[in-house]
Amino acid sequence: MSDVIVVKCGGSTLQELSNQFFLSMKLLKEQNLTPIIVHGGGPEINALLEKLEVESEFVNGLRKTTTEVLEVAEMVLTGKVNKLLVTKLQLAGVKSLGLCGCDGGLLKSAPINKEELGFVGEVTEVDDQFLHQLLSINVVPVIAPIGLGEHGTHFNINADTAAAAIANSLSAKKMVFVTDVDGIMKDNVMQKIVSVSEIEEMIADGTIYGGMIPKVKGAIKCLQGNIEEVFIINGKAGNLIKNGELEGTKIVKTKEAVLSYE
Repeated sequence: MSDVIVVKCGGSTLQELSNQFFLSMKLLKEQNLTPIIVHGGGPEINALLEKLEVESEFVNGLRKTTTEVLEVAEMVLTGKVNKLLVTKLQLAGVKSLGLCGCDGGLLKSAPINKEELGFVGEVTEVDDQFLHQLLSINVVPVIAPIGLGEHGTHFNINADTAAAAIANSLSAKKMVFVTDVDGIMKDNVMQKIVSVSEIEEMIADGTIYGGMIPKVKGAIKCLQGNIEEVFIINGKAGNLIKNGELEGTKIVKTKEAVLSYE
């Protein structure tokens, strides 16, 4: 089987993903990389919560999830957003199937802190055999981060966390964070390859700031497992693949490591 690449699409970029992004998923398959897509949907959830006048708050960057908030999150993630992505993939010629972590017991979950966060979960187990079965019949899974707990309880899972758990469980070679920027910028130049130590230096000196900080920290966390490369790419851009390579910033454990597997 070809190497797995996990693609995490942030909720803030979903409506602005270019048609070329979806065509690029087909190109990945042609280059012997098998994509699995994990998505968020924060802005869409916010909009429906506001429309339904359901109160919501964040605790340490995670949405506190009451029963009412969970119902809205499930409607948005497993319904509207998931099927939007599946439809666009189908139009690009990519056979895909929309799932959430409850389907087939894909993402077994447990509460992080029920008292503080409510129905916010963490992934305790990934049914990688189920995913391999889908990949073996040439289907791209599109996964909404709703997990299944004991006694049938559902949990809202951070999409970055879910994507990393899936990537590590499948021993994925690459992981991609799809954002609304070209990559990591330094002196107005997009950096093609950066190491973990370089990222830490750029955070310390203010080169990396704001919303890019959680993205790169998430990338570093992924590199602690089996993943060799993490990319930050712009989902609004044109062709995401150039000369067989993903466009954007490649993050690696060390620059020396690049030479060992290139």
